[in-house]
Amino acid sequence: MRAVIQRVFEAGVTIGGEPVARIGAGMLVLLGVGAQDSAEDACYLAEKTVHLRIFPDSADKMNLSVLDVDGEILVVSQFTLYGDCRKGRRPSYAAAAAPEAAEALYESYVNELSGFTSRVSTGRFQEMMQVFLVNDGPVTLLLDSRKGF
Repeated sequence: MRAVIQRVFEAGVTIGGEPVARIGAGMLVLLGVGAQDSAEDACYLAEKTVHLRIFPDSADKMNLSVLDVDGEILVVSQFTLYGDCRKGRRPSYAAAAAPEAAEALYESYVNELSGFTSRVSTGRFQEMMQVFLVNDGPVTLLLDSRKGF
């Protein structure tokens, strides 16, 4: 699994002009599921996500997690994180999981996060969404479960 994590002042998702989710201060997680991923990847990545120390403490050092600051988390599925652009001009998505498997692991990741905090919102899987955010920092990190084991 791959995640792009952005520290935000606020973020939200709309579909067809209708609001689906909106959060205040916390993190926006763009989540991609790979063909080789498993429930173990979802568990690892969720634990890593909530414990990342990317929020400032009283000395303005990044020492606090989203749990420490009681922040919110917005998770948006994004299969394009597995786009391979090395050949030609059109990305290949061969490394991305099939939609059925990806949805199950996406839900597993969200459920794992929800075990740590109730402040988790989501977009809608396999929908065309408009995502907005106001970066805080900006702080943007890349996580890949395959590089963590």
